[in-house]
Amino acid sequence: MNILVLIAAIVMVESGGNPSARNGDAEGCLQIRPTMVQHFNSIGIQFTLEDRLDCDKSKEAFAKWVKVSGYKSAEVIARKWNGGPKGHLKESTLNYWEKVKQQL
Repeated sequence: MNILVLIAAIVMVESGGNPSARNGDAEGCLQIRPTMVQHFNSIGIQFTLEDRLDCDKSKEAFAKWVKVSGYKSAEVIARKWNGGPKGHLKESTLNYWEKVKQQL
């Protein structure tokens, strides 16, 4: 799996590539929530709330998250991104995965 291709697909699903996108407390091209910022920092990825609006920093943090977490499957990565730590097990994330697959 090429992580850069997966990130590009997720960016398109999350924000259509808009680095200023906002939806509730989710911001930026990857629609990162404050809880994910906290998670990044808890696993050694230095990232701030303001970094969410920098698409390059957001993509870099995402790639590090995947590497640190050891996820190998694009489907697992996408569904966890959408649904949290157990997102890959939630039926509610299947539609999200379908959207990502269409972008791949």
